[in-house]
Amino acid sequence: MKVAAFLLAAAVVLVTGAPARAAAATLKLTPSTVQAGYLVGIEATCTDNTKSVTVKSDAFGEVTVQPQGQKLTAAVTVPKAAKPGEYDVTLTCADDSTTAELNVLAAVEPSHGPATGFGGMAGGGTGTLLLTAGLAALAAAAALALVTVRRRRA
Repeated sequence: MKVAAFLLAAAVVLVTGAPARAAAATLKLTPSTVQAGYLVGIEATCTDNTKSVTVKSDAFGEVTVQPQGQKLTAAVTVPKAAKPGEYDVTLTCADDSTTAELNVLAAVEPSHGPATGFGGMAGGGTGTLLLTAGLAALAAAAALALVTVRRRRA
C-alpha cells in the first residue's frame, strides 16, 4: 500500500511538469546611489556568462559587460551632466533580461580645498614673508657661526 502511494505521488510530480527554475539574469549596481560624475560598478549574470552583453540606461547610455570569472562585469562613469533622479538600468541577455534601479545625485563642485593645515605657501602674500624670514634666520646663523669661529682662534 505504501509503495503504491509513493508511486502515485511520483507519477503526479512527473506529469505536472518540470520544477520552476531560478531567474537566469541578475544585475547588481555598486553603488546603487551615485553622484553624477562618479563610477558605478556593474555585475551581471546570464544563462551563458561566456559572451558579452549590453547594459543600457538613460543615466549613462550603453555599456558592454565582459565575462570575468563566472560573472559579467563592467564599470561606467555617470556623466556630470546627468540630471538627479532614479534611472532604470536594463541588462539584456540572449534569453532573458532584468532591470535594476540607479539613483543619481546632483554633481557638487567643492568651493575650496580641505582645511588641512597652515598653508603658508598657498597664497595671500604670506609666502614672501616666510621666505624673507627664513633667509634672515640663515644669515643670522651664518654670522653667529663666523663670530664663534673667530673667538676660538683668538
